[in-house]
Amino acid sequence: MPPLESKTMPLGSTAPDFELPEPLTGKVWKLADFEGHPALLVTFICNHCPFVVHLKKDIVKLANDYIPRGLAIAAISSNSTVTFPEDGPDFMAEDARKFEYPFPYLYDETQEVARAYGAVCTPEFYLFKKNGNQPFELAYHGQFDDSRPNNNKPVTGSDLRQALDCILSGQPISSVQKPSVGCSIKWHPSENE
Repeated sequence: MPPLESKTMPLGSTAPDFELPEPLTGKVWKLADFEGHPALLVTFICNHCPFVVHLKKDIVKLANDYIPRGLAIAAISSNSTVTFPEDGPDFMAEDARKFEYPFPYLYDETQEVARAYGAVCTPEFYLFKKNGNQPFELAYHGQFDDSRPNNNKPVTGSDLRQALDCILSGQPISSVQKPSVGCSIKWHPSENE
């Protein structure tokens, strides 16, 4: 199957609420748990997708660089375990341990959160900014960088890092944003199939 591009969630959109379990710890996380941060990155990832595997170490590096500056991160897997058991909670916990994720890796079993965000691919990055007591507002919905598996471009995280630098320094972010590219989210098979 060819890679998919992320769809557009309008900039300025309010972050959809969520309440999801973290398989590694058993803790349930809500959007409200991140309220004290100036920026929130919600990223849809999974264990098996080659586009995600290509970036995992660098997502961790980016997280370790920006969490001390106030960034909060919620990684979410919404893939169906019916069609992709390797994306299930036990394997998610194993992945979080293996890569030492410094952020919660949450399980969206019903896929309702992916649908609320309009997520279609992994990886997909939604960067929200916080202005005082206002809800998180979408400021960036784009790619990590131009690197893809087998395209020989180095993984830098340049696109997402530039957006983060702007948000955390109070600067405007360009509305010209390249969509993320990756594997499709693996939706649950419909009962009619």
